[in-house]
Amino acid sequence: MNASAEIRSFLSAPLNAVDYARVEAAIAHILLRPEMPPSLEDLAKRAGLSAFHFQRLFKRWAGVSPKQFSSYLSVEYAKTALESASPVLEAALETGLSGSSRLHDLFVSVEAMTPGEYKAQGRDLEIRYGAVDTPFGRGLILTTPRGVCGIDFTDGDDKAALDRARLNWPLSRFEPDAVGARELAARIFDKQTASGPSRPPLLLRGTNFQLQVWSALLRVPEGHIISYGDIAKAIGKPAAARAVGTALAANTLAYVVPCHRVLRATGLFKSYRWGAARRWAMLGWEAAQAEAPQRRSIL
Repeated sequence: MNASAEIRSFLSAPLNAVDYARVEAAIAHILLRPEMPPSLEDLAKRAGLSAFHFQRLFKRWAGVSPKQFSSYLSVEYAKTALESASPVLEAALETGLSGSSRLHDLFVSVEAMTPGEYKAQGRDLEIRYGAVDTPFGRGLILTTPRGVCGIDFTDGDDKAALDRARLNWPLSRFEPDAVGARELAARIFDKQTASGPSRPPLLLRGTNFQLQVWSALLRVPEGHIISYGDIAKAIGKPAAARAVGTALAANTLAYVVPCHRVLRATGLFKSYRWGAARRWAMLGWEAAQAEAPQRRSIL
């Protein structure tokens, strides 16, 4: 195998949970002092790799070097992103979600679950599931014939994640489907395919208010950051920023319903159910993809 073929093979190889754990640990370390990021040698030593191999691993995951990635992890960057995103988000979120006449449409065309089905708590629904590696660690993916209904990061405990899923859908039947989960993961996370008609449909179950929040959030473009207040304004409830936070905390579709893109107007964020380092991993990864996809080299 020649050098260029070896590079292509390395870049196309899927990351596993161990690889992501190393990346996440590096991000957590950078977050301690993002204004003074640690050296490549320090990060590599903590990951148990040479500087050369850690740089390759990190660039394969992010598309940029750890030093470049650290620029996305500061409060100053988040505040700038919040301010510059306003014109884009105003257009993206212009959906008329405040009107009560839209509620049924939200259930059917966006969430695909009627109010009656919501009250039934998934009775007689078959949910197929599987745990797979993703760019952000191991995840449990749940799907039904009508769409993906759950994504949860397991942090190595697949059984605990499945137990949480059964609590969320207590009256549904669960069937293992590892192959289907891998196919869905590719459609969700692979940047070559995870857009447009190839993205799988979603099946969400929530209150009217939660569905309004999630539907607005689904319209936030990748690589952008929005505030709690902006979401509240988008659904016609400008005083409901705190309630928006509660709705985001109830989201059971990690990454796909992008609650990681919502920060305080100050550039800080409240607790994130799947971990602070993972949130910044998502935000930085998306920023890198949006701003410089051509950087996907290991040089």
